[in-house]
Amino acid sequence: MTSAVPSTLTTFLCFLFLAANFSGAVAQESASKQPAATAKPEKKIAEIKIGYLRAYAPQLTLSLLDLPPRDEGVASAKVAIGDNNTTGAFLGQKFSLDITEIKPDSDAVQAFDGLIAKGDRYVVADLSAKQLLSIADIARDKGVLIFNIGATDDSLREEDCRINVFHIAPTRSMLADALAQYLMVKKWPNWVLLYGSHEQDHLYADALRRAAARFGGQIVAEKEFKDSGTARRTDTGATQIQQQISVFTQDLPEHDVVLVADESEVFGTYVPYRTWTPRPVAGTAGLVASSWHPASEQWGGIQMQSRFLRTTGRRMLSKDMSAWTAVRAVGEATTRTNGDDPKKISDYIRSDDFSVAAFKGQKLTFRKWNLQLRQPILLSDAKSVVSTSPQEGYLHQVSELDTLGVDEPETKCALK
Repeated sequence: MTSAVPSTLTTFLCFLFLAANFSGAVAQESASKQPAATAKPEKKIAEIKIGYLRAYAPQLTLSLLDLPPRDEGVASAKVAIGDNNTTGAFLGQKFSLDITEIKPDSDAVQAFDGLIAKGDRYVVADLSAKQLLSIADIARDKGVLIFNIGATDDSLREEDCRINVFHIAPTRSMLADALAQYLMVKKWPNWVLLYGSHEQDHLYADALRRAAARFGGQIVAEKEFKDSGTARRTDTGATQIQQQISVFTQDLPEHDVVLVADESEVFGTYVPYRTWTPRPVAGTAGLVASSWHPASEQWGGIQMQSRFLRTTGRRMLSKDMSAWTAVRAVGEATTRTNGDDPKKISDYIRSDDFSVAAFKGQKLTFRKWNLQLRQPILLSDAKSVVSTSPQEGYLHQVSELDTLGVDEPETKCALK
């Protein structure tokens, strides 16, 4: 009787072992008959390649503080690429940036062709007006969109406008109008105009004359400051120019404000506090109109400033904001259209549905008649933003922003 228990236990264990093996065999056979799991197809990634064509050479400025950073514009374009990719990751889009640099007086065509050969169908251009025009028609014929962030020439938006060139940088007329509105609001209507002897100085002076006529200002006197070729950054050269300012402004009639048009950086920085009669200075010195300022902190600007500072180690300048806005405009358009067709992107950007947020208190859009970006203009000194134009009271039937620069009834642009 005692030997029966182990025998029974042994029989029971054998049964369990056989049952387990049988169950496993059935499971294996069943698994072998199941169709192989279908692998999910990988989501196709659309690569949006953006070119950055830049004309660069070290600049000569009267103040060391005015020397532009080596990566001006480029740094913010890279930040915007990161912003685009944050959204693009959810939509199967990947943005990249190709940077090409040329000299300010060199031919831009070869460098532009190089970007196109890399597959760039959107190009951020920091070029002179002449260089930009040299590539505009080539880009149009190849279906490439250009975003101008450097040239402020009104002619590029008027008689020389192109249907594939979008302008992020404000025009000289927009900058001058923004300044004129503020001076009229302050009831400082009588102006003296001091301008340099270089072409860009004359163009800004023309914009200030236009603004005076448009908003009721009176230019009571004008004087041209001739560039004598003095070594401006030497002690003797700087002292010589500074001493000239007081005498240069001695015989001026009664006025409220001194306007300076000195884009070429010959004398303008030395005008404030050195005029014969104590008067506020505005234009390219003193109170300056620009698309952005390192101290701008309204409308979420402080968030953008802080993020840019953490990324680049410096403050954000006007060209930085223009480059960031250009890359973000491409990102916004490709996101909304869910594609990478420059024709569709161009149509969408010019439509009523498009806008881009740029920390300026309102969404920005392009003018349909000349593809200029509507935008508020900041009026600032070296330390802070003094005011923002359009000024209160300057109304428009479509957008108050269209009180700055060339309005549709005035335009000479015929997009082609």
